[in-house]
Amino acid sequence: MGGRRYAVALTVVPVVVAAAFSGSAAQAAGPHVWRVGTFNGVGGQFTSIQDAINAARPGDWILVAPGDYHENGVPSAPQKAGVLITTPNLHLRGMNRNTVIVDGTKAGSQPCDASPLAQSFGASDGSGGTVGRNGIEVYKADGVYVDNLLVCNFLSGSDGHNGNQIWWNGGDGGGQIGLHSLWGSYLTASSSYNYGTDPANHGSTTVPMGQYGIFTSNEGGPGVIDHTYSSNMGDSAYYIGACSDCNMVLNHAHAQNSALGFSGTNAGGRLTIENGEWDNNKTGIGPNTLNNDDWPSPANGACPGGTGSCSVITGNNVHDNNNVDSPSFGIAGSVPPGTGILLSGVENFTVTGNTVTGNKAWGVVVNDFPDTETPPADAVAAGAACRGGTDASTPAQELCYYQAYGNQVSNNTFSNNAGYRNPGNADLAVAALPSAPHNGNCFSGNTDTSGTLSSDPQQIQTVLGTCNVPNQGNLGPSFVQLVCSTPGALSFGPVTPACNEPVVTSYPQPDGVKLMPIPFNQATMPDPCSGVPSNPWCPSVSGTHVKGLVAASTGGGDASVVGLPDTSEIEAAPAAAGLLAAGISLGGVVLLRRRRRGVGR
Repeated sequence: MGGRRYAVALTVVPVVVAAAFSGSAAQAAGPHVWRVGTFNGVGGQFTSIQDAINAARPGDWILVAPGDYHENGVPSAPQKAGVLITTPNLHLRGMNRNTVIVDGTKAGSQPCDASPLAQSFGASDGSGGTVGRNGIEVYKADGVYVDNLLVCNFLSGSDGHNGNQIWWNGGDGGGQIGLHSLWGSYLTASSSYNYGTDPANHGSTTVPMGQYGIFTSNEGGPGVIDHTYSSNMGDSAYYIGACSDCNMVLNHAHAQNSALGFSGTNAGGRLTIENGEWDNNKTGIGPNTLNNDDWPSPANGACPGGTGSCSVITGNNVHDNNNVDSPSFGIAGSVPPGTGILLSGVENFTVTGNTVTGNKAWGVVVNDFPDTETPPADAVAAGAACRGGTDASTPAQELCYYQAYGNQVSNNTFSNNAGYRNPGNADLAVAALPSAPHNGNCFSGNTDTSGTLSSDPQQIQTVLGTCNVPNQGNLGPSFVQLVCSTPGALSFGPVTPACNEPVVTSYPQPDGVKLMPIPFNQATMPDPCSGVPSNPWCPSVSGTHVKGLVAASTGGGDASVVGLPDTSEIEAAPAAAGLLAAGISLGGVVLLRRRRRGVGR
């Protein structure tokens, strides 16, 4: 599933558009290419990305020239996004990943400006706060491709809603799949602003902030997100959730300086996380089960039909996730620091062939999760007050207990983990009740480069027995440490541990939110004209695009954003029909396809 999901089936055939051009005639000519901004001296039909999207029909392409785009979406829509896509089968592509910027700051600001005065916090929520904004939001539209651009500084509202940089939203909180095929590649998502970085708010984890970088929810695939970078997020750099069979591949991701590098609440089925780098987060990779509005729970990695595991974490470099000064918000901000891979309350996941180094609490830990959240009203109404877990609630406290079982951790390489040296900290650990009648968690073939694999319980690869059979579990030191390293996250469970002072203080204490610089030198798409119907920015000869036209904007390496045109201040270009009437040629190509986060669901 790592390959491109379309193929060029026909060479481009130019169509001469006469002065009597009409919309129906253009549509008959095949996919339309709408161009935003000016590229290599050739102007497009629009200066606003949203205006081009509003003009587009299914199958069309929107190409975006380098520039700093301060977009305002569709003001009348309930989805508060800078760029809102509700039309299926669109291709949105930047001509350079580092210099095509969808920017959440105010018009006239520097690209991804960190100044508090440059930030746009969204409309009033009617209670003295703001609702926040999302960056690019694809709402219940199948087959939308987003490629080769950077999104920054879209911030959450006063209640933590929104603040998502790139979001394929299939209906957040609805408990249903509302979106299927999707593709994202060569994307950067970050924020240079967080309320806690202001010296006046030192140490605060209060919104506004960037919440999620690259985000899919309530989708059923097939989908691929490839060659991407995300950082500085209060919840997670990457999120795939609310999909019992996600049918997604997350490939070549790089996550930094976020509470969670990856979070996948109630995500399972066909889900692959591979070949990524996860570093300098509080926790690296954390699929999880929660009794919240990403229902239905639990996260179950079993293949469709229930045989074997299809949720696989493999080939990743998971290192140095010890960052207590990353942005953090809500329950995600309470994840245990110093953890490489955390399987929390999930079932039937496979973790294999990863390199896990320098994580000072645990390399990989598998744990039960007692969720004390109040389930959302719509989940309760649908009979999902504690779906997939054991309801241990009392009149004073909600509690849905999720067991972790059926997970296999095999053939991973560890080194220099467990540097905090608290009891239970180790390369491998399990903190779970006995699994019967379910298959147990099992560990095999894992090695430490020092020659000695550390684990809780000791000799974990023999103590917990054979895979695919029930086992006795373990509620040893790691269970206590998971609670004590995340104060306030868990109030009680099958054991109420005493977190004495030496244990609590042996974990590093936050010293205020710190952000990493946004990188403007990420590898850009080698040929942004690849697969695009012929147009003035991507002319073709016998079906082969003339790459010389885009050579100046497709190279890798450093790419300064200083002086990029600020498109928000430019008067709108003439209507597309007028430009086409002046003699622009079109071409067609056949494509073969195979939280609390927002408002206006």
